[in-house]
Amino acid sequence: MISILIPVKDYDCHLLVEELHIQGEALGTPYEIIVGEDGTSPDNLELNRIAETLPNCKRIIQERNIGRAAIRNILASNAQYDNLIFIDCDAVVEKSDFLSNYLVALKHHDVVCGGLYHADTMPDSECSLRFKYEKNADKLRSAAVRNKAPYDKFTTFNFAIRKELFDTIRFNSEMTRYGHEDTLFGKELKKRNARIVHIDNQLLHSGLEDNRTYLRKVEQSIETLFEFKEVIGTTPLLKAASRLEQLHLAGIFRIFWKTVQKPMRKNLTGKNPSLKILVLYKLGYYCNLRK
Repeated sequence: MISILIPVKDYDCHLLVEELHIQGEALGTPYEIIVGEDGTSPDNLELNRIAETLPNCKRIIQERNIGRAAIRNILASNAQYDNLIFIDCDAVVEKSDFLSNYLVALKHHDVVCGGLYHADTMPDSECSLRFKYEKNADKLRSAAVRNKAPYDKFTTFNFAIRKELFDTIRFNSEMTRYGHEDTLFGKELKKRNARIVHIDNQLLHSGLEDNRTYLRKVEQSIETLFEFKEVIGTTPLLKAASRLEQLHLAGIFRIFWKTVQKPMRKNLTGKNPSLKILVLYKLGYYCNLRK
């Protein structure tokens, strides 16, 4: 028995709901699909109305955006079955056995992470920064690699969890900006020694933002990290910033970052952004927040 939960922030997810409904009907076990609209525009609300018309599907509508963490908690609270599958709204299901793969894995584990991947062709040059970042990250997204550090590699894009375990953790609803709710959730799973496994049950991630929008999301993620660094513990970015402090170079790096911030942004929002510049930009942005 599974509850499939889809948090939505102003996105057309009707094709995703249709495919999941087809697979759900073929499972031979009770299931439900719940779509959680988190501040969605009227146009997309109408497109997603299919979630109110198909059997075993329903929709929860939040007129005001309450954040990625809070909407997921609301979805889980409304779920009636013992196993939860969280899927981001900009996912595309290309495996006909996607749901059945999760049912098999949940027999032996508390948490199952399916993973994600991206198309080989860039959909639009305007989203080149996100595309380059994600394709580079895809190299380390096989289940074999993720299982080497299962808690650290936890992501919310596509995962299943026993409801009983989820209710002991839940997402931190104080995280209203983009980013790091999955980092903190993975840390809580580790504290509880949850039986977690990563499998190759990937979904295609289709929702790539334009460069300016994505860069702002990166900045929001860093702001979230800065605000919750005490509970998050450590990340590669925090380690790099701490190393600069230890070497007494943080002040110099902040001056450097302020000097080159504008040309960095020009590169990152242009047609051919550099991932190396993105790394430096993120570190400088965080160090500037620390000041």
